[in-house]
Amino acid sequence: MSGAASAPLMRIETVSKRFGGFTAVDGVSLQIGAGEFFALLGPSGCGKTTLLRMLAGFETPDQGGIWLDGENIADVPPHLRPVNMMFQNYALFPHLSVEANIAFGLKRAGLPKDEIAMRVAEMVALVRLQGLERRKPDQLSGGQRQRVALARALARRPRLLLLDEPLAALDKKLRAETQAELIQVQRRLGMSFIIVTHDQEEAMTLADRIGVMNKGQLVQVATPRALYERPGSRWIAGFVGDVNLFDGQVVSQAGGCVSVAMPTAGVFRVAGAVQAGQAVSIAVRPEKLSLSHDVSSGGVNAQPGEVVDADYLGGLTRYRVKLAGGDVVQVARVNAAGSEAAFETGQQVVVSFAPEDAVVLTQ
Repeated sequence: MSGAASAPLMRIETVSKRFGGFTAVDGVSLQIGAGEFFALLGPSGCGKTTLLRMLAGFETPDQGGIWLDGENIADVPPHLRPVNMMFQNYALFPHLSVEANIAFGLKRAGLPKDEIAMRVAEMVALVRLQGLERRKPDQLSGGQRQRVALARALARRPRLLLLDEPLAALDKKLRAETQAELIQVQRRLGMSFIIVTHDQEEAMTLADRIGVMNKGQLVQVATPRALYERPGSRWIAGFVGDVNLFDGQVVSQAGGCVSVAMPTAGVFRVAGAVQAGQAVSIAVRPEKLSLSHDVSSGGVNAQPGEVVDADYLGGLTRYRVKLAGGDVVQVARVNAAGSEAAFETGQQVVVSFAPEDAVVLTQ
């Protein structure tokens, strides 16, 4: 979807938040589109949860504005915003049943009993909790508790749902299943979701767009594919997924490619347009690197090396190869039927990549 390319549902402009002498969020501007699933991604302490709490109304910006449907809501209290938040620990009431937990916010809002019953039944069906309505939270699995919390957050029909690492407590298989369910619910409702996570894979699985935060600032906003394939900086390339990074200096530019001299790896030719003399980093994802048994083969960006170790991961094998100049790179190869025989530890190989499969980074 186009997300914020159309008229935005939410607009955040130069928002900052300080706690004493510490700046948690530093001049963040962002637009969220109607019906968009947006992820705020970043390491612990980067400011993403503080930003989410300002959107929910639990924190007030020291600077900047937050607009929802054209209205500045920066000073509007949480219970008066058409926004709801699902917390990391779910915050379910242990003494209440599933249906009572879902109904809690509706009762506080003063809705008629018939309306409450209808919405609870609607939410129970939406998150597939039929038959569990009378159970207490301690009688539910982690995935079921997560769905109760989601149903409660959605019951008041907010314009925007905020999710603070809601899947962090689930095991890997259940997490993947719940991610799929969350996407289906969001698409059925057509509601805007903003999720906070430090898990790159989760952000890329769920989101239409991802905003990467670091040290209180929003450093790049892009689709998952663009973020992975064309990171905006060396830091982003290293944070989002696995990557091989080489530092060097541009020595020439011609034909849409630059030649970059590396202290230990010779000269690499990479697609890009950077002036000669500039210091750069070259980022190459492990799956973009090729391995060859033929140590006499040449070619563009080819480097001899030795396999240091190999990890069989089912669908792929991840190799670590020490190049002749001393750099150690990661190479990922799909374990497809009929593919070449696996490489073994200690074997001499050639590592190479195409110029268009690398990214030149100037920061």
